[in-house]
Amino acid sequence: EVQLVESGGGRVQAGGSLRLSCAASGFTFDDYAIGWFRQAPGKEREGISCISSGDGSTYYADSVKGRFTISSDNAKNTVYLQMNSLKPEDTAVYYCASIPQPCTADLDDYDYWGQGTQVTVSS
Repeated sequence: EVQLVESGGGRVQAGGSLRLSCAASGFTFDDYAIGWFRQAPGKEREGISCISSGDGSTYYADSVKGRFTISSDNAKNTVYLQMNSLKPEDTAVYYCASIPQPCTADLDDYDYWGQGTQVTVSS
């Protein structure tokens, strides 16, 4: 059974940091890319970062570039999202998802999703 489990969300003040984790199981981790997405209330889900577990290539949305860092620990089948300099507009539910191909911007290409973890940034 494929599972993606996010953790690490919480409440933080603007300027603070959080590290999200996405623990994956049930598939060959090295053959997949893992993306991070977020959805704020009343807004569409958006892709913010992605990493290919095989070659380590990464992608960042402009809104998080320079503040967020994605990394992968293949030995633990876990992808991390280090979020620094957080802003109130980063408040959202954050999801990770798997894709059996290089990272894409199309949410429909991602086959399995985690349950999400809430990040709240107060001003």
